[in-house]
Amino acid sequence: MSTPTNTVPSTTGAQANLRVPGIYTSSSSSGKGSESSLHVVKNVPGYKTPVFPAKEEQRVQVHQSVQTKGFLPQELVKIEVDWFYDNLGIEENYFANESVDAITDHIIALYAAKTLAYTKHSRELVIDLEKITENGAMFIHTSSPGVTSTEGPGATCERRIDDMFLDVSTPEKAYRLETYRSSGVTVANTQSLRCYFVSKCSLPTPLAVATPSVSDIQGKNQQQHQVDIRTVSDPVFLEKASENTLEIYQSVLSQVLSRDGFGPVIQFFEVEGTRERRVVIGYKMGTTQHFFSAISLLYHWYGLYSKRKYVEHFGCGVTIICKSWRSRFFPRKSLDGASFCFFIALYLNPLPGANAPPIEHSIHQIAKEASLLYCLPDNPFFSNPTPTPNEPGYPTVPTESTHAVQEATYAYAGWIFAQHFCNRLGPAYQALRNVLDESNAGHAEVLNQIKKRFREETFTRQGISEAILAYPDLIRMLYVNFAMTHYPNDSSATQLMPTLSYQRLKTVQPLTIAELQEKIRKTVANKHDLQVFEALLTFNQHILKTNFYQPTKVAISFRLDGGFLPEIEYPTKPFGVFIVVGSDFRGFHVRFRDVARGGIRIVRSRGRENYSINQRTLFDENYALASTQALKNKDIPEGGAKGTILPSLGANPRLCFEKYVDAVIDLLIPGSSPGIKERLIDLYGKPEILFFGPDEGTADMMDWAAMHAHARGANWWKSFTTGKSAQKLGGIPHDTYGMTSLSVRQYVVGTYENHNLVESEITKVQTGGPDGDLGSNEILLSSEKYIAIIDGSGVLADPNGLDHDELVRLARARKMVSNFDRSKLSKDGYVVLVEDRDLTLPSGEVVPDGTDFRNSAHFRYKADLFVPCGGRPEAVNISNVADLFDEDGKCHFKYIIEGANLFMTQQARLYLEKRGIVVFKDASANKGGVTSSSLEVLAGLGLSDQEYLDLMVFKDGKPSSFYQAYVKEIQAKIVDNAALEYSCIWKEHSRPGSSKPRTIISDELSSTLNNLQAELESSDLFNDVASRRGVLNRAIPQTLVKQVGLDVLMKRLPEPYQRALFSSWVAAHFIYKYGVGGSNVDFFNFARTLAQDDKQ
Repeated sequence: MSTPTNTVPSTTGAQANLRVPGIYTSSSSSGKGSESSLHVVKNVPGYKTPVFPAKEEQRVQVHQSVQTKGFLPQELVKIEVDWFYDNLGIEENYFANESVDAITDHIIALYAAKTLAYTKHSRELVIDLEKITENGAMFIHTSSPGVTSTEGPGATCERRIDDMFLDVSTPEKAYRLETYRSSGVTVANTQSLRCYFVSKCSLPTPLAVATPSVSDIQGKNQQQHQVDIRTVSDPVFLEKASENTLEIYQSVLSQVLSRDGFGPVIQFFEVEGTRERRVVIGYKMGTTQHFFSAISLLYHWYGLYSKRKYVEHFGCGVTIICKSWRSRFFPRKSLDGASFCFFIALYLNPLPGANAPPIEHSIHQIAKEASLLYCLPDNPFFSNPTPTPNEPGYPTVPTESTHAVQEATYAYAGWIFAQHFCNRLGPAYQALRNVLDESNAGHAEVLNQIKKRFREETFTRQGISEAILAYPDLIRMLYVNFAMTHYPNDSSATQLMPTLSYQRLKTVQPLTIAELQEKIRKTVANKHDLQVFEALLTFNQHILKTNFYQPTKVAISFRLDGGFLPEIEYPTKPFGVFIVVGSDFRGFHVRFRDVARGGIRIVRSRGRENYSINQRTLFDENYALASTQALKNKDIPEGGAKGTILPSLGANPRLCFEKYVDAVIDLLIPGSSPGIKERLIDLYGKPEILFFGPDEGTADMMDWAAMHAHARGANWWKSFTTGKSAQKLGGIPHDTYGMTSLSVRQYVVGTYENHNLVESEITKVQTGGPDGDLGSNEILLSSEKYIAIIDGSGVLADPNGLDHDELVRLARARKMVSNFDRSKLSKDGYVVLVEDRDLTLPSGEVVPDGTDFRNSAHFRYKADLFVPCGGRPEAVNISNVADLFDEDGKCHFKYIIEGANLFMTQQARLYLEKRGIVVFKDASANKGGVTSSSLEVLAGLGLSDQEYLDLMVFKDGKPSSFYQAYVKEIQAKIVDNAALEYSCIWKEHSRPGSSKPRTIISDELSSTLNNLQAELESSDLFNDVASRRGVLNRAIPQTLVKQVGLDVLMKRLPEPYQRALFSSWVAAHFIYKYGVGGSNVDFFNFARTLAQDDKQ
């Protein structure tokens, strides 16, 4: 490529990228106003044409070889060899890389193809040549310009190249691709040869990936984006690429790295004196699949064909695709304007009577939609065009059932939505629910099983997709309804021609919601399909903002209000729901209040069947986790929230997490970079901040998320994630300081005190071993006599008591029970590992399978106390809770403190309490971690960037005195909050005449606190400055108040957060003091004390 010549006002950096939907004119435009590129390049090759000096010598050898084979008539040998060498336009690198025997075989194959075409009286040749080796491949096949083949050799070629070479490339083993279109195969037809040459790269040693550091935050590591392309390139590429191509690729490479590799960088160029356009797309290697083949389908859809295509990989992990496009003949049928009327074809030589927008327009649209294909390259709703048989040799036309990329992407997102949110239970379930008593554990379990069965069988993914494919016109109407709300029609472009996507919206009459409802009702054939399309309409109605039209993105995200969820399945409406859809994952985020916090969980699948189950249950799991979090977050400012990510089988979980985070951030920060991140339509209209935390599979990703938020320009990056590493980013790790264990332990200690028990005399069983956060700290904080510990490696048990010193050793080393010193077991003790088979225990019992033994071990042992500190959710449920009782009806345990989340179902807890067992549920017992995370968020919001770096981030591996004091104050607050709630539950349960189980009291306490907090947030009590100051002075740790000052903190903390902090402290301390039955008079007297600290 030549050095670009500016024909419009020059731009630099990110502004030099594709700018949409704004439109720009240039001297080369038609004068009618057009979307033209920002750069013009000279009409010279971008790659140096190789010269094969031995070509003529090879030709002679090939001639002799073909003649020797004897398949061709002697008089035709020279004609066919010369035609192959001179007329097909095959480039020199083919002849340089192929042997004489291989070329001979190819010439004979071509002759055979011509003979076959002649015998069939066909003008079409079918040529299909390929050679695949470990170091690359060669593919040559006949191809009509601008046509996506649906059968024959070209139908799968590019997909195979993606699968075999491009998508599996790494900096250590990468492949480059050169492909070009030759001249016509014969004079009689318009076919040409498409040639692909794949070769293995020899890249320099990959660059080390820098871990987040203080230098990144302070802007001292700017050199990481200044990579010289020559130092990371394949030598063959450097030999072939022109200096001008290197300059262009250098620009794209730098921009990819400056964005941390997120989102494709797209640049396009006019070729001087022609209508050809050259497009360069750069993105982080491995971040999408099948993108190369999907792009071909895209530009074919717009009536273009490619002359040359290149794919290059670089040692810094960046992929660059370069394509050169031209218009092609593309006649479009006249379609009914009410259903499918838009003209997207481009013409190199216009047909009589044809009409289409010029390439100057469609090139911008292709660049826009390339970002959607990058997110969803395997979208099943963007179907292949169907050949038009009555025009042989001419390009094909997409059938009326084929959707444009934007419509197809909307259909895919709607497909995901419908899978999760069609009302799957219906009136039959509601009628059954009205008859049964949900407070009865058995009835509740029956309802739960019926609910699961309905959800599995009523609406399948296949059934929903068939409905969507059956009514393409309805999908177009629904897409237009969606787009008319969320399409960011840039006012700066009003005096110029609008983008093609905007023009398309104007060709279809938009319908109101009521009109769409009526149209759907009259169109669909059955109730099943009706519910599917009603779900899509619901989707449209509840979207508040989306990154759908952002020029660059890595996944597609939607922010919805929670009102769309059917009450029969989701009784509590969330405040907000995020849906994130990527090429290799889907994800959700649910929060129950504006200010909310919760962990992000990666849901892993053990196989195809398990993945299918996870697809069905992902949102329900997310909702349940967020609901539990809401109960647990009762006395902190942040309400309950949770996020889940389901990677596809074989997908990289970390990459899925990174895409999920980036797509959510798209909706949290205002776009300010034209052509990269632009403004979006925000129907919510208020700033939003989400607080993420670690959960299953994401504990080591919190640093990256915080740093990425910082790189994206979010001023709340310090509080965006909790669980950050202490030394690098000033996080407060729960396990290091035993935050969760402190609250669990307070419930254990409270139980001992109220029942006059001596800790050292108590026998104990624990799930969750010394390798885990909660399990290890529970061991270190306790002195009970352990009977058994169950963890991921197996079961450790001794009826005479496990050696406490050995347990402490394992806990400090964070090692599993498999590492227990067997010499410290009594004669009756044993260790059963999950891999053991047919193991004989000291009692003589034989264990046939160690995994099965481990999974049910918590039902085997008897002790005074059971503390679950780990294990799978619902390990104890209504179906198996009876296994905790012996044949005489006596429970194996007297006291159960549920440290692990959701270890027992609600029905199982009530079953146990009804039989006299003391049970404290997870939402009360293990809230220490959320308290710690909340105060970690507070430090991030209350400290300036520099203060945060000075006070929270370790220096030379050591914490500051501020950090140490802040951590101690957090620990004290955890103990204090746990003690207050324990005391409140104990008092409520001990009231004369009270029969409520502690489990119900805990739930009512959480609900009452959350409801009161919501009322206080919207009340005018917060507006009383003296009360506000008094509460905030007590709610904020004094270490932070003394360091920064209350007045400064009140200026820095966002008002929604201050309101939440104020109302959560007031609600918690009022309820803990007066109980859930506190009167209005009690609250009046309590409110009079709020300003006391401030007055003092």
